[in-house]
Amino acid sequence: MDYNSQRTKLALPEYGRNIQTMVNFLFTIDDKEKRNRHAQTVIDVMGNLYPYLRDVAEFKHKLWDHLAIMSNFELDIDYPYDPPSPDILTEKPKIVPYNQHRIRYKHYGRTMELLIESVDGLEGEEREIMIELLANHMKKSYLAWNKDAVEDKKIFKDIAELSKGKIVVDEELKLTETKQILSSSKPKKKKSSTSGKSHKRY
Repeated sequence: MDYNSQRTKLALPEYGRNIQTMVNFLFTIDDKEKRNRHAQTVIDVMGNLYPYLRDVAEFKHKLWDHLAIMSNFELDIDYPYDPPSPDILTEKPKIVPYNQHRIRYKHYGRTMELLIESVDGLEGEEREIMIELLANHMKKSYLAWNKDAVEDKKIFKDIAELSKGKIVVDEELKLTETKQILSSSKPKKKKSSTSGKSHKRY
Protein backbone atom coordinates (compact mmCIF):
# COMPACT_ATOMS: atom_id res chain seq x y z
CA MET A 1 0.00 0.00 0.00
CA ASP A 2 1.32 3.42 -0.98
CA TYR A 3 0.64 5.91 1.83
CA ASN A 4 1.09 9.68 1.58
CA SER A 5 3.07 9.59 4.82
CA GLN A 6 5.67 7.43 3.04
CA ARG A 7 6.00 9.78 0.08
CA THR A 8 8.32 12.75 -0.31
CA LYS A 9 7.02 15.84 1.44
CA LEU A 10 5.47 18.37 -0.95
CA ALA A 11 7.05 21.83 -1.03
CA LEU A 12 3.67 23.43 -1.83
CA PRO A 13 0.87 20.97 -0.95
CA GLU A 14 -1.83 23.23 -2.38
CA TYR A 15 -0.81 22.23 -5.92
CA GLY A 16 -1.03 18.52 -5.22
CA ARG A 17 1.28 15.62 -5.99
CA ASN A 18 0.47 15.45 -9.70
CA ILE A 19 1.81 18.97 -10.28
CA GLN A 20 4.92 18.11 -8.24
CA THR A 21 5.42 15.03 -10.43
CA MET A 22 5.25 17.25 -13.53
CA VAL A 23 7.86 19.56 -12.02
CA ASN A 24 10.11 16.59 -11.25
CA PHE A 25 9.73 15.42 -14.86
CA LEU A 26 11.25 18.70 -16.10
CA PHE A 27 14.61 17.59 -14.67
CA THR A 28 14.64 14.60 -17.02
CA ILE A 29 14.51 16.79 -20.15
CA ASP A 30 18.02 17.38 -21.49
CA ASP A 31 17.21 19.94 -24.19
CA LYS A 32 16.80 23.37 -22.56
CA GLU A 33 14.44 24.77 -25.20
CA LYS A 34 12.16 21.79 -24.80
CA ARG A 35 12.46 22.09 -21.02
CA ASN A 36 11.41 25.76 -21.26
CA ARG A 37 8.31 24.82 -23.26
CA HIS A 38 7.34 22.09 -20.81
CA ALA A 39 7.91 24.48 -17.91
CA GLN A 40 5.43 26.90 -19.52
CA THR A 41 2.95 24.03 -19.80
CA VAL A 42 3.35 23.28 -16.10
CA ILE A 43 2.73 26.98 -15.34
CA ASP A 44 -0.44 26.88 -17.45
CA VAL A 45 -1.71 23.84 -15.56
CA MET A 46 -0.92 25.53 -12.24
CA GLY A 47 -2.80 28.61 -13.40
CA ASN A 48 -5.84 26.51 -14.34
CA LEU A 49 -6.25 25.72 -10.64
CA TYR A 50 -6.99 29.42 -10.13
CA PRO A 51 -8.68 30.52 -13.40
CA TYR A 52 -9.89 33.81 -11.90
CA LEU A 53 -6.28 34.85 -11.22
CA ARG A 54 -4.22 33.29 -13.99
CA ASP A 55 -4.30 36.38 -16.24
CA VAL A 56 -3.20 38.78 -13.49
CA ALA A 57 0.43 39.81 -14.01
CA GLU A 58 1.36 39.59 -10.33
CA PHE A 59 -0.18 36.13 -10.09
CA LYS A 60 1.84 34.92 -13.10
CA HIS A 61 4.97 36.11 -11.34
CA LYS A 62 3.92 34.18 -8.24
CA LEU A 63 3.39 31.00 -10.29
CA TRP A 64 6.96 31.12 -11.58
CA ASP A 65 8.19 31.72 -8.03
CA HIS A 66 6.24 28.66 -6.92
CA LEU A 67 7.76 26.61 -9.72
CA ALA A 68 11.21 27.60 -8.46
CA ILE A 69 10.26 26.54 -4.93
CA MET A 70 8.84 23.19 -6.06
CA SER A 71 12.01 22.52 -8.05
CA ASN A 72 14.13 23.37 -5.00
CA PHE A 73 15.59 26.33 -6.96
CA GLU A 74 17.63 23.93 -9.08
CA LEU A 75 15.69 23.90 -12.37
CA ASP A 76 17.69 25.31 -15.26
CA ILE A 77 15.15 27.24 -17.37
CA ASP A 78 14.75 30.76 -18.70
CA TYR A 79 12.53 32.41 -16.12
CA PRO A 80 10.49 35.40 -17.41
CA TYR A 81 11.07 36.99 -13.99
CA ASP A 82 14.03 37.02 -11.64
CA PRO A 83 13.70 33.74 -9.71
CA PRO A 84 13.50 34.05 -5.92
CA SER A 85 16.33 33.19 -3.60
CA PRO A 86 16.13 30.12 -1.34
CA ASP A 87 16.43 32.58 1.54
CA ILE A 88 12.72 33.45 1.20
CA LEU A 89 11.87 30.10 2.83
CA THR A 90 13.89 30.89 5.96
CA GLU A 91 13.38 34.65 6.06
CA LYS A 92 11.95 35.83 9.37
CA PRO A 93 8.89 38.10 9.29
CA LYS A 94 9.41 41.76 10.04
CA ILE A 95 8.72 42.88 13.57
CA VAL A 96 5.35 44.58 13.89
CA PRO A 97 5.76 47.95 15.65
CA TYR A 98 3.40 48.32 18.58
CA ASN A 99 1.85 51.62 19.55
CA GLN A 100 3.49 52.79 22.75
CA HIS A 101 0.98 55.59 23.29
CA ARG A 102 -0.62 55.50 26.76
CA ILE A 103 -4.41 55.36 26.51
CA ARG A 104 -6.04 57.26 29.38
CA TYR A 105 -9.36 55.39 29.22
CA LYS A 106 -9.14 52.08 27.39
CA HIS A 107 -12.92 51.73 27.02
CA TYR A 108 -12.87 54.82 24.78
CA GLY A 109 -9.79 53.78 22.83
CA ARG A 110 -7.03 55.69 21.06
CA THR A 111 -9.22 56.59 18.07
CA MET A 112 -11.59 58.54 20.31
CA GLU A 113 -8.68 60.52 21.72
CA LEU A 114 -7.60 61.46 18.18
CA LEU A 115 -11.16 62.50 17.29
CA ILE A 116 -11.35 64.72 20.35
CA GLU A 117 -8.09 66.36 19.29
CA SER A 118 -9.53 67.01 15.82
CA VAL A 119 -12.55 68.85 17.29
CA ASP A 120 -10.26 71.59 18.60
CA GLY A 121 -9.86 72.91 15.05
CA LEU A 122 -13.61 73.15 14.39
CA GLU A 123 -15.84 76.14 14.97
CA GLY A 124 -19.51 77.06 15.28
CA GLU A 125 -22.29 74.59 14.54
CA GLU A 126 -19.94 71.99 13.07
CA ARG A 127 -18.03 71.91 16.36
CA GLU A 128 -21.22 71.53 18.43
CA ILE A 129 -22.52 68.70 16.24
CA MET A 130 -19.20 66.87 16.42
CA ILE A 131 -19.04 67.21 20.21
CA GLU A 132 -22.55 65.78 20.56
CA LEU A 133 -21.70 62.84 18.29
CA LEU A 134 -18.50 62.12 20.21
CA ALA A 135 -20.25 62.36 23.58
CA ASN A 136 -22.96 59.90 22.52
CA HIS A 137 -20.39 57.48 21.13
CA MET A 138 -18.30 57.72 24.31
CA LYS A 139 -21.40 56.94 26.37
CA LYS A 140 -22.08 53.90 24.20
CA SER A 141 -18.46 52.74 24.56
CA TYR A 142 -18.59 53.28 28.32
CA LEU A 143 -21.72 51.15 28.68
CA ALA A 144 -20.25 48.43 26.45
CA TRP A 145 -17.51 47.88 29.03
CA ASN A 146 -19.39 48.95 32.15
CA LYS A 147 -22.94 47.66 32.20
CA ASP A 148 -23.91 49.98 35.04
CA ALA A 149 -25.64 53.23 34.24
CA VAL A 150 -23.45 56.28 33.64
CA GLU A 151 -24.42 59.90 34.15
CA ASP A 152 -23.96 62.30 31.26
CA LYS A 153 -21.87 64.52 33.55
CA LYS A 154 -19.27 61.73 33.74
CA ILE A 155 -18.98 61.72 29.92
CA PHE A 156 -18.68 65.51 29.82
CA LYS A 157 -15.97 65.38 32.48
CA ASP A 158 -14.01 62.76 30.51
CA ILE A 159 -14.21 64.87 27.34
CA ALA A 160 -12.83 67.86 29.22
CA GLU A 161 -10.02 65.72 30.64
CA LEU A 162 -9.09 64.07 27.33
CA SER A 163 -9.12 67.44 25.55
CA LYS A 164 -7.01 68.99 28.32
CA GLY A 165 -9.76 71.48 29.07
CA LYS A 166 -10.17 72.67 25.48
CA ILE A 167 -13.66 71.20 25.16
CA VAL A 168 -16.25 72.14 27.77
CA VAL A 169 -19.62 70.53 27.10
CA ASP A 170 -22.80 72.34 28.05
CA GLU A 171 -24.31 70.21 30.83
CA GLU A 172 -27.76 70.88 29.42
CA LEU A 173 -26.88 68.70 26.42
CA LYS A 174 -29.07 65.61 26.43
CA LEU A 175 -27.38 62.41 25.37
CA THR A 176 -29.07 59.18 24.26
CA GLU A 177 -30.85 57.48 27.15
CA THR A 178 -28.96 54.60 28.78
CA LYS A 179 -31.91 52.22 28.40
CA GLN A 180 -32.07 52.93 24.67
CA ILE A 181 -28.34 52.25 24.22
CA LEU A 182 -28.47 48.99 26.18
CA SER A 183 -31.60 47.75 24.43
CA SER A 184 -30.18 48.46 20.96
CA SER A 185 -26.98 46.57 21.79
CA LYS A 186 -28.83 43.38 22.75
CA PRO A 187 -28.97 40.68 20.01
CA LYS A 188 -32.42 40.43 18.47
CA LYS A 189 -34.27 37.16 18.94
CA LYS A 190 -34.96 35.23 15.78
CA LYS A 191 -38.59 34.80 14.94
CA SER A 192 -39.91 31.26 14.94
CA SER A 193 -40.48 29.84 11.48
CA THR A 194 -43.87 28.56 12.63
CA SER A 195 -45.04 32.18 13.24
CA GLY A 196 -46.75 31.17 16.45
CA LYS A 197 -48.93 28.55 14.81
CA SER A 198 -49.30 25.21 16.51
CA HIS A 199 -48.98 21.97 14.63
CA LYS A 200 -51.00 18.94 15.55
CA ARG A 201 -49.49 15.52 15.45
CA TYR A 202 -51.51 12.78 13.89
